[in-house]
Amino acid sequence: MYGTIVKETTSVKLDKVAKEEAKYIFNQLGLTMGEAFNLFLYHVNLNKGLPFEVKLPNKLTQKVIEEARQGKNIDDFSSSELK
Repeated sequence: MYGTIVKETTSVKLDKVAKEEAKYIFNQLGLTMGEAFNLFLYHVNLNKGLPFEVKLPNKLTQKVIEEARQGKNIDDFSSSELK
């Protein structure tokens, strides 16, 4: 299935901050961005779907998301605080 690997250049639009944070983590793991993306694609193929659970949010989470979209109950925080 994955005998000779033929590489291809592609272009995707990514969230800049998420990309930079992920690149830092990939670097710590000894992976390039391309290697990490290939791992993701291999796992999608292996699992015949996303390699993690994706589900609809519950009612409370839906309410919070809608309030955030409306600018309600928003506190400033950095993405590093989420870790």
